[in-house]
Amino acid sequence: MDFKLVGRDAKSSARAGKLTTEHGEIETPIFMPVGTAGTVKAVHQRELKDDIKAQIILGNTYHLYLRPGIDILEKAGGLHQFNGWDKPILTDSGGYQVYSLSARRKLTEEGVTFQSHIDGSRHKFTPERVMEIQRSIGADIIMAFDECTPYPCDYQYAEKSLEMTNHWLDRCFDHLKTVPPLYGYQQSLFPIVQGSTFRDLRIKSAEYVASKGADGNAIGGLSVGEPHEMMYEMTALVCNILPQDKPRYLMGVGTPANILESIALGIDMFDCVMPTRNGRNGMLFTSSGIINIKNEKWKDDFSQIDEDGPVFVDSQYSKAYLRHLFSAKEMLGSMIASVHNLGFYLWLVKEAREHIIHGDFSAWKDLMVPKLMNRR
Repeated sequence: MDFKLVGRDAKSSARAGKLTTEHGEIETPIFMPVGTAGTVKAVHQRELKDDIKAQIILGNTYHLYLRPGIDILEKAGGLHQFNGWDKPILTDSGGYQVYSLSARRKLTEEGVTFQSHIDGSRHKFTPERVMEIQRSIGADIIMAFDECTPYPCDYQYAEKSLEMTNHWLDRCFDHLKTVPPLYGYQQSLFPIVQGSTFRDLRIKSAEYVASKGADGNAIGGLSVGEPHEMMYEMTALVCNILPQDKPRYLMGVGTPANILESIALGIDMFDCVMPTRNGRNGMLFTSSGIINIKNEKWKDDFSQIDEDGPVFVDSQYSKAYLRHLFSAKEMLGSMIASVHNLGFYLWLVKEAREHIIHGDFSAWKDLMVPKLMNRR
């Protein structure tokens, strides 16, 4: 994997770059649609490529391990072959899913024993096993196995968790050397910075992660309930420590405004289920604010979804028609909303990139953020 910076903003830490993998190039800043179980919910592959212009998508180790299973993925030749996506893929290690299943898992220094949310069967993830699973899935970028601490948590818990995450990181790197790639191309392991909202722990974690010299680095354990100001503070702190010449991935973030503010702090890569999850519930992101399409005010509004912005779905889909689809509980409503929201997120980061390169990102960002937060 190769990463080159092609532009910087003079008034912030925003960067524009180009990340090259063996499945293609990714222009950063980038938003990555979440395809947890090998598919981005309610979105066709052709829409991802042609309408949304996605350059990379995500899969999830926990979910793909449980279903369809590693044997099926290996027989298919990896996730790229299984789902027909010929561009880059990133897989989350499953650490966040284990965190979210706190009532169904047991955590030790060795690893995590958990119950499947599908059938209650018991399984064990260790750093070594997670590396093997991600080799079988075959993503271009794979994540280290870590513990995502809850918010809030006390200092002692966060400190102990970070020590374990660092030990697990060592084991991930060590084991990956013994398990070669399966499908003829290289995979890049990204470590994850943890430490909750404690400055000294975040600094310690970022310094340890930076020392590994990985192809890229991630920041985890944020956007889990802490105030946005605290998320930005921790992000800025960590970005000042992580290498300048490697991509930085802020995991699970977030709203359009969050993304622009985090780009200004030096983040290059984002993912979040918000565009599709909120879209399936009738919430649309537009260039002039947030719309709840289920509201009665849209029932006779025949303008396009984002009347002041770009079009990501056929222009005949008006607000009134989309509201009708949600009222009638037609699946097409969720599909249109999901494509629109993902298209908007990809458009937003592309616009950010162009403004970084042209040298006016900060001024543009300051104008955009209030609009994006507006409730229409």
